[in-house]
Amino acid sequence: GFCTNLLLSQTPEHILAQSNNKIQILCELKKEHTSGVYWYRWSQERQIFEFLIFSNTLGKATYGTNISQHKFSVHGTSSHTSYSLHISHLQASDNGTYYCSVSQSSQLFLGSGTQLSVVDVLPLLSKTTQASVSKKHMRDITKSKAASRKGPCSPLIWIPLATSVLLLLLSLVHIAHRLHRLRQRLWLRIHRQ
Repeated sequence: GFCTNLLLSQTPEHILAQSNNKIQILCELKKEHTSGVYWYRWSQERQIFEFLIFSNTLGKATYGTNISQHKFSVHGTSSHTSYSLHISHLQASDNGTYYCSVSQSSQLFLGSGTQLSVVDVLPLLSKTTQASVSKKHMRDITKSKAASRKGPCSPLIWIPLATSVLLLLLSLVHIAHRLHRLRQRLWLRIHRQ
């Protein structure tokens, strides 16, 4: 139930940015989507798949736990076919792979992912360094990229697992919230007596 590139396309593939700067990731839908777009981040370092923000077609945003509203924002077009995630005040903790996602018929469709790397100083590539990259090396890179993109559905194993865990955590948060409210009511009732 998890496919990429069927309903949406995501650009760019990679972003190398300097800390304290800002970037944007574009998510384009093949057709208008009535509910909105979700954004997630996979952190290789912390091994977590994290819900960042959901933006509905009216532009109303719902943020994940401990996600800063000043750091993350989503801008959509009036046609509801294009959404961009804006991340400002970049830090090393923002490193990861970002995915836009839409839900349809109980399935979660993910973009191809954008890998963000935040560094303190951007590397300067001289012309001699660029020229020294052999043609054979470039052919090998092209071949490996082509091999990794076979078929419209990438065999991503961890995405369904991580999403299931995320959904389980969200339902646990909901249950914990309801229990907390129930406990408050009980406490008020006891103290009224």
